[in-house]
Amino acid sequence: MTLPEVVLGVMFVGLVAYGLFGGADFGAGTWDLLAGGTRGGARRRALIERSIGPVWEANHVWLIFVLVVLWTAFPRGFVSVTTTLYAPLIIAAFGMIARGAAFAFRKSTTAPGMRRLLGASFALSSLVTPYFLGAVVGGVASGRVPPGIGAGNVVTSWVNPTSTLGGVLAVLVCAYLAAVFLCADALRAAEPDLAAEFRARALGTAAVTGAAGVAGFFVLQADAPLLFAGLVGRGLPVVVVSVAAGLAAIVLLVLRRYTPARIASSLAVAAILVGWAVGQYPYLLPPGPGNPGLTIAAAAAGRVTLVAMLVALVVGTLVLVPSLIYLYSLFQRAPTREDVS
Repeated sequence: MTLPEVVLGVMFVGLVAYGLFGGADFGAGTWDLLAGGTRGGARRRALIERSIGPVWEANHVWLIFVLVVLWTAFPRGFVSVTTTLYAPLIIAAFGMIARGAAFAFRKSTTAPGMRRLLGASFALSSLVTPYFLGAVVGGVASGRVPPGIGAGNVVTSWVNPTSTLGGVLAVLVCAYLAAVFLCADALRAAEPDLAAEFRARALGTAAVTGAAGVAGFFVLQADAPLLFAGLVGRGLPVVVVSVAAGLAAIVLLVLRRYTPARIASSLAVAAILVGWAVGQYPYLLPPGPGNPGLTIAAAAAGRVTLVAMLVALVVGTLVLVPSLIYLYSLFQRAPTREDVS
């Protein structure tokens, strides 16, 4: 494995972490949107706020990590993506800002009208942001981002079948992860009726996501043949792992084994992302019509920069990862009576 591949691999771990933790965070906003009226949905929204409240800001650390590593270690790839796909990236960024502000301010206001407005902003931003992030992934994976500053079409690079598939799958996967995670949170909060409700939502979302994934193979075959060939070729074992983990998660949900279901569902989603990476290897930006593509080696910065980045990543990991593990584990304890009130 080359030095650029090692650095990219570490960055990709951060991307997977954001897909899991940030994805569940966004998905919780989807269920907030579908929680029901102000009174009927109060308990569901309270559970969602308790679940994501302590960690929603920390989840975005992973996205910042990915962007910094991409910018520093693979500047040609970074500038190509950001100058071609700037429209969906800007929309996603505004979605994150609107979502965070609405979530924070909703808890500090008592006016019913303002709470409804902020709640709608939080929920709708939770749909918009993952969709456009998924559209960015689709644009890259389908070979519509050529190397160079603004070298790609700023509209068709993200308005295309693969980007639409990526956006829809991102929203569905986020909702699925959130529903699975909320099952365990509800049970831990001594609310078994909400656990059963989110269990049903998780199973229903899993079915829809699976159907969309199957349809997606036909979309990729027609619109992103290089990625499709990689997925059914060297990426096939990873795809099989994703399917197997997804089926295991469904069985565990049926059996109400919520904590193992979290692990299985996370593995299924992580395998999807790994399959994407394996499918387009060795390209950072896959080739397409009129697009020569950009390999990992060609996109990488100089050796001195990569070595410095790798050292910084090792040192930073020793501080960041234990802190995040402690944060996540701290808020997985059963809430006390004071926490619930």
